[in-house]
Amino acid sequence: MGFQEVSFQYDDNQNSGNGAIGELNGLGQGNALTGVSFEIQPGRVLGVLGRTGSGKSTLTRLLFRLYDPNLGSVRLGGVNLREVRLDDLRQRVAMVTQEVQLFQATLRDNLTFFNRAIPDERLELVLKQLRLWEWAQSLPNGLDTPLAGGQSLSAGETQLLAFARVFLKDPGLVILDEASSRLDPATETLMERAVDRLFAERTGVVIAHRLKTVQRADDILILEGGCVVEYGPRATLASDPTSRFYHLLQTGLEEALA
Repeated sequence: MGFQEVSFQYDDNQNSGNGAIGELNGLGQGNALTGVSFEIQPGRVLGVLGRTGSGKSTLTRLLFRLYDPNLGSVRLGGVNLREVRLDDLRQRVAMVTQEVQLFQATLRDNLTFFNRAIPDERLELVLKQLRLWEWAQSLPNGLDTPLAGGQSLSAGETQLLAFARVFLKDPGLVILDEASSRLDPATETLMERAVDRLFAERTGVVIAHRLKTVQRADDILILEGGCVVEYGPRATLASDPTSRFYHLLQTGLEEALA
């Protein structure tokens, strides 16, 4: 998977790969990318760093094909994403953001996106992997309990449901915009374990805000003003006193990227 000389500028009149999804996510004018190139080898995790407005979210939106680049190409498995049907792409790529959408529907339908072909046995297996099965069973009607209308979920529970959706889809590429740090320690531990499982046999792209997340990455990409200013193996950059990543670690990642 990779970007080849990708440039992109938001335009209110521009059509995206899926304009409806773009509108739902509140996308509009903002960040741009200029001449961005990188490659991610299968099974590796890329940590993307940069200040707010550097182009991190734009990069992930192009990967999920909410938009198409103005110049250059985004490729998955050697194929230009412009040549891939959106339905096929969304089966191969999953994205988890800090904002999780819940439907006025049951827990089962929220997990499966109303796909009744997914058996309860599969749901039980995934929820047990995420240590959510006991919680699901404790709800008034188990998997048939309505969410968003009558059942209040914590921020952590909502994020874990988003991870469960990804496990059910079983994509090859996972994009993760790091979850909120405003979680209780027990829930945060569950989320860290879920992320470890998520990336165990998959290629990943993580927008990283915390040192713990960065340490999970195999490679690091640093963006500034929509341009790549550093890219390479995390371990190599971390041990190189002349690298930007080295200085970010010395400064304190959260403070430096605020």
